[in-house]
Amino acid sequence: MEEREIILSPEGLRRIQEELDYLKNVRRKEVAQRLKEARSLGDLSENAEYDDARNEQGFIEGRIAQLEKTLRNARVMTLTEEGGEDVVRLGSRVKLRDLEFGEIEEYTIVSSVEASPAERRISNESPVGRAILGKKPGTVVTVEAPMGPIKYEIVEIVH
Repeated sequence: MEEREIILSPEGLRRIQEELDYLKNVRRKEVAQRLKEARSLGDLSENAEYDDARNEQGFIEGRIAQLEKTLRNARVMTLTEEGGEDVVRLGSRVKLRDLEFGEIEEYTIVSSVEASPAERRISNESPVGRAILGKKPGTVVTVEAPMGPIKYEIVEIVH
């Protein structure tokens, strides 16, 4: 199965590298210590602490594998590839005005592996991300949403 290229912002690459480093150099050691302590308690067949530590170890190793795969397939997007400073690109912080309600919303455009709606980081593959990518301030875009089309004006781009 062919692995697809993952486009990252420089910030996204840094975050993934930091998480991977933390999991490998801190969390692995912590879980190994928990396993050692749980083993010292004796019978492993009814040892909830041991089972919990093994489950956590499995989760950590799975996440490490996922992050390493992401890094193997990653390509960091550059300014020149995306059209320069005056258009919305990966890593741009964008202020959008909802033309129906007049509200200003601010998002950072990131790759799908970096997206976090709670942090107002939306994917370049999301409906809003796709609609504004490559556009300049002053442009009005229409985003197809489940409740119907939403019109946004790109107010400002902060790189």
